[in-house]
Amino acid sequence: MKKQIKRLLVTAFLGLGLVLLALVACRLRATKGLSEHHFEFQGVERSFFVHLPPTHSKERSVPLVIALHGGHGKADRLNSGMNFGLTAQADARGWVLVVPQGVERGWNDGRPIDDRASRARAGIDDVAFIGALIDRAHARWGIDRERVFVTGISNGGSMSFHLAIALTNKLRAVAPVTMGLPSIHRSKTPQRPIAILIMNGTADPLVPYMGGQIRVLGRERGEVLSTDDTVEWWAKANGCTTSGPRRTLPDTDLTDGTRVHTRARTGCNADASVVLYEVEGGGHAWPGGRQYLPERMIGRVSRDIDASKVIFDFFAEHAK
Repeated sequence: MKKQIKRLLVTAFLGLGLVLLALVACRLRATKGLSEHHFEFQGVERSFFVHLPPTHSKERSVPLVIALHGGHGKADRLNSGMNFGLTAQADARGWVLVVPQGVERGWNDGRPIDDRASRARAGIDDVAFIGALIDRAHARWGIDRERVFVTGISNGGSMSFHLAIALTNKLRAVAPVTMGLPSIHRSKTPQRPIAILIMNGTADPLVPYMGGQIRVLGRERGEVLSTDDTVEWWAKANGCTTSGPRRTLPDTDLTDGTRVHTRARTGCNADASVVLYEVEGGGHAWPGGRQYLPERMIGRVSRDIDASKVIFDFFAEHAK
């Protein structure tokens, strides 16, 4: 009997050890090319990951891209969830990439406080944190303060909008994904024109393309403007005068059930264009990324475009 118990215990410990090794291996793969950093900000230890391209030199001032994970997400999994597109695009251009971690796995983007995690973030000033992160990146890695860009998905997309309004003086352009402008920002005014790229799925089951309440696991998470109204809000804020035609991009993957259409508002102050990528049939996902949850929960992932490349190309147009 004792021998059987001993064998069971040994087997259990071996199994646990294999699971732990697998988890370590997954994290090492996910964070490949990223270095982890920490600093205390407003009494809270904050963490972030940095990717420096092979050509990086502190003496060579280059653009900075900050990528924000979604709610309940983790910074160390964001790049792998996008099929390593962020680091690939940063390397292709020689840019610096920073992926910060939100408190309680999320961002204080100004939306209503309605659960334990958002209550824990209520006193967190993430706008000031991102500002401090930009200053830190400049001091340590020599990034160009005049060419700083932000992108993010879901809660990270909402935080991108928040930053585009409240931290405009430090940003050149932002690219929110799977998010409309939260209604709480409707009456606000950005400090100056800022280029915006919006990428939303028409079949997003969490953030409604046509506007309304965000619903996650049956909980309301704040109201957003429709995608069209979001585009018009920014076009007005940027003083845009021209509306370009709707273009349909090639259907490069006939099996994913999506099509991508684009529209642009141009003739804007400070060349701050507003561009929409409408992912017809697309869900709450990063186009070209992974199906991180079942389709019944988040909808489809479009394979017709690589969102990372589209966004970096947009940033590059505004980095000149």
